[in-house]
Amino acid sequence: QVQLVESGGGLVQPGGSLRLSCAASGSPLKYYAIGWFRQAPGKEREGVSNISKSGGSTYYADSVKGRFTISRDNAKNTVFLQMNSLTPEDTAVYFCAAEFVFDTDFIPRFSTPYVYWGQGTQVTVSS
Repeated sequence: QVQLVESGGGLVQPGGSLRLSCAASGSPLKYYAIGWFRQAPGKEREGVSNISKSGGSTYYADSVKGRFTISRDNAKNTVFLQMNSLTPEDTAVYFCAAEFVFDTDFIPRFSTPYVYWGQGTQVTVSS
């Protein structure tokens, strides 16, 4: 079983950047594909980006493609989400989630019922 803790959220002006971290404990992160999701007030949760357990495969939602970059450091049991050119539409609580996978480069769909979730970190983009 893996426990996830997100950090790095905060208040940023439009056009700014933030780097979110998802730190794992309890089980090596190298066994899990990781997804980043977000939920804005009054909206359903949506997938943002995910990464295979090797880090060799990544996927981005169209809304963040070209602005966000997902990466991981399995030695540090941490996954990152670098967010650039932020807009008010990016305001949400951001969650990371882990799914145990066998295939090194497999990326679960956003609709996959990820088993393990963090508590979320708030990102607010406002002037």
